[in-house]
Amino acid sequence: MDEEEIPVVDTQSLTIKIANSGQQKLTATSSPYNSPSLISPPSSAFVSALQSPYISPRATLVTNPTQANQETLIAPLTSVVHPSPPVSYCGSQSDDVPSTSYTPPPERYDFSDDPTDTKLKIVTCVPVSGPETDPRISFSFPVPRISFAKGSVSPASNAKLRSCDVYIGFHGQNPNLVRFCKWLKSELELQGIACFIADRAKYADNQSHEIADRVICSVTFGVIVVTGCSFFNHLSLEEIRFFAQKKNLIPLFFNMDTNEIESLSNRNGDTKKCKEALDVILKCHEFRLETDESNWRSCVSKAAGILRAKLGRKSVVEKCTEGFEELPFPRNKSFVGREKEIIDIEMTLFGCGDSFEQESSVPSVKGGTPGQSEGLADDESEADVGRGKYINLELGKNKETNKEAWVERNSLKRSKYKKSRSGKDKNLSMSVVCINGLAGVGKTDLALEFAYRYAQRYKMVLWVGGEARYFRQNILNLSLNLGLDVSADAEKERGRIRSFDEQESEAFRRVKREMFRDMPYLLIIDNLETEKEWWEGKDLHDLIPTNTGGTHVIITTQLNRVMNFDPLQLQPLTTPDAMILIRGRRKKEYLAGEVEFLHKFDEKLGRSSFGLWVVGSLLSELAILPSALFEAVNQVPVEETTSCSNLTIPHQQFCRTNPFLMKILVFCTALLQQSNDSRDSVASRMLQVGAWFAPAPISVNLLAAAAKKIPVNRNRFKKWTKCLKVALCFYSGQCLTSQAWKSEEESALLLVKLGLARKANRQTGCWIQFHPITQIFAKRKDGLVAAKANVQGARKLGNPVTDSDHLWACAFLVFGFKSEPPVVQLKAMDMVFFIRKTALPLAISAFTTFSRCNSALELLKVCTNVLEEAEKSFVSQIQDWCHGSLCWKKKLQSNQRVDEYVWQEVTLLKATLLETRAKLLLRGGHFDSGEDLCRTCISIRTVMLGHNHAQTLAAQQTLAKLVRMRSKI
Repeated sequence: MDEEEIPVVDTQSLTIKIANSGQQKLTATSSPYNSPSLISPPSSAFVSALQSPYISPRATLVTNPTQANQETLIAPLTSVVHPSPPVSYCGSQSDDVPSTSYTPPPERYDFSDDPTDTKLKIVTCVPVSGPETDPRISFSFPVPRISFAKGSVSPASNAKLRSCDVYIGFHGQNPNLVRFCKWLKSELELQGIACFIADRAKYADNQSHEIADRVICSVTFGVIVVTGCSFFNHLSLEEIRFFAQKKNLIPLFFNMDTNEIESLSNRNGDTKKCKEALDVILKCHEFRLETDESNWRSCVSKAAGILRAKLGRKSVVEKCTEGFEELPFPRNKSFVGREKEIIDIEMTLFGCGDSFEQESSVPSVKGGTPGQSEGLADDESEADVGRGKYINLELGKNKETNKEAWVERNSLKRSKYKKSRSGKDKNLSMSVVCINGLAGVGKTDLALEFAYRYAQRYKMVLWVGGEARYFRQNILNLSLNLGLDVSADAEKERGRIRSFDEQESEAFRRVKREMFRDMPYLLIIDNLETEKEWWEGKDLHDLIPTNTGGTHVIITTQLNRVMNFDPLQLQPLTTPDAMILIRGRRKKEYLAGEVEFLHKFDEKLGRSSFGLWVVGSLLSELAILPSALFEAVNQVPVEETTSCSNLTIPHQQFCRTNPFLMKILVFCTALLQQSNDSRDSVASRMLQVGAWFAPAPISVNLLAAAAKKIPVNRNRFKKWTKCLKVALCFYSGQCLTSQAWKSEEESALLLVKLGLARKANRQTGCWIQFHPITQIFAKRKDGLVAAKANVQGARKLGNPVTDSDHLWACAFLVFGFKSEPPVVQLKAMDMVFFIRKTALPLAISAFTTFSRCNSALELLKVCTNVLEEAEKSFVSQIQDWCHGSLCWKKKLQSNQRVDEYVWQEVTLLKATLLETRAKLLLRGGHFDSGEDLCRTCISIRTVMLGHNHAQTLAAQQTLAKLVRMRSKI
């Protein structure tokens, strides 16, 4: 039989009508409700079952049983049409059968073509519940049902059908169940295992059932996710029995254990199929998996390992995440309170899965209409018109609408569920949570605790600093965690060269596309300063889409509102929790009189979690009584808390409104300067330079290198140092001042012990991160000396990859940027060293590794301008010296002489910058500008080094490439 040409079908709006009479109308522009083509999210490029190149969209349903029997008898066995499942184009983003090279061996079946034989039965319409309705015959019998599509299909169609390795079957209306199954499918596809996922009870047309049936018959393994409602659905029971007969069943208990299975067996033992399925599962010990909300990640990993081993696939090397290395800080063992907030976040992100599960656990009538639920179809809406149900399937709608529509269709009693703070039902999950609160109230600690508690529900936790200057780079840094290549395009001799804007947008889209798909990630944006991106002014909506897929987002911020989300207002700790926190790590009990001073601390600090933690750290480390500590802090001079130079207006306002907190931090600083009886304590100087680094983890080696550049100064707190000694003299036995902090690492950990910084999780070395309030405080006075030491330390040990944020911070200090003036003024030779060792490698790394083309070129341009200004100053000095009087020359000649070596270094470095800019402009198609810069570079090197010098010849080769590329346009 010749194959018919398949017409193109419009996929924008597919409408199907399911009549109450039980008959089904299927037109060329219709699509089956909840068919396998609708399993995937709306973002995936997907071909539905009726639009498959191997299934005619003009399929005709046989409504006459006699005619159907005749066609079945007449048709030869070799002409049976096999429908092909839809083709997946997006890997794990699609929920249907991707094409792979693996094809399990086909199985031969003997079957009868007698229409009365139960081994072969054609269902001519969607089953409707009723006493006369027989249950549909499925793949539990030797051969699948015959397709209704006209025309034959080539063997390639069947090859694609049989290329599926694993079938994942489940049943239930719990959104967390759907989330877990999609995660399992995405993980298996990441391992190179082709999967098909389905809840067949939600299929409302025969063609979708036939596709699923044929996949089930051809797969190598069947993973059945078993829930309580699975045993009330005959389709799930069929799947369990079928795969058990083929001995390729892998049951996975979702929120169930063996005891619950046995109890179900006792209650439902009267049903033969249910009893058989229960017995099969109870006897399956080799590959049985169990999961609950505490081990999702481990279970998915174990299932992938089993299937990978059984299928003989190579192991995919993944980043080891044991111990939660993806989290930036260790878990806070002293975390107290916030249980209500954590439950509120959980309810917002995961919803009330129990309500869905209870509704779906009602036994369904065999052969009845499958549940018209949201299931895996992401975008749908339904309206009852007349006696039929019209389902309009359109792309690009929000998931929340679907779930609300699902609740309406199933007549949930909404009055049972409390309203959440956003006004939506708590059984309806959202994907973004915004935590709002004042500085130091504990937003970061809350997000960190939630991440540790629920890390098993996510593939990975992605932590991003939300500070405006570094936010874009922090997002691109996620490419290293996700294993993505976001590097800029290499030079292209042929083909179209993309502009810099296109390359940057593509790099950003790759990270965004990987984060927001079926693979569940937890993205935490900590301390978001603004919704507008600092470099290009892009909105936060460009990062966080409306449909975040399986990813959840938590934002901590001081902004009143972010992206129109109702924020979770974080209030100060309750009095009992505050008293626990202020007692410190040792949780020492005090007399009633001392407890009064603890309450005074609480009142003076405004119940700031950060301030309470610092006080608790002092009480624990100094072994001092609260009354003595309160008296010592009160003796801090007022002028020490009012100086706010080098701070922005908001930071100055914060210092003025929190004077007692500033006094406590001054006390900590004085304590550091007194440690080891040394005025130049390493820990104290680390605190000074740490204020000017980026708000990100920093290695102790880099911090110490910068701290050593600070000159030894007199004690700024000499006025009341004696009072401090008197206050601490009775506690010298266990005081920090009696300890010898010899190593740099110990000095850094001293800052952690006092609560001024956190220890960061890094694989190598010791890393810490300063609290934002600590950085604000440390900038208040004598900041310029520390800022210059910061630049010198970064020039010595800075790494463009691991320390990119801190090197950018140094660049801001030296060059300013935008409307901000420079903070640090460097001499000509120091500027040469800084550009050569820090700025130039930073720009090249940002361009090539992270596609930050415009930012890198802007940095190189600023460096070039600074060197040109240095050259002008040299020329000006020469001119002033030449036009001065003889006596003036004789007197100041030795002092005013220009260092020719420095001048030469400045000029040659300028040529290097010009050549580098030309090479980078070549990658973006800016040939004219690159050619001008390269010619200038060649002129400088010809004069300074000679025409035949290696560097001059290299620049000439770059120029030749630019000319050749320009000529091809």
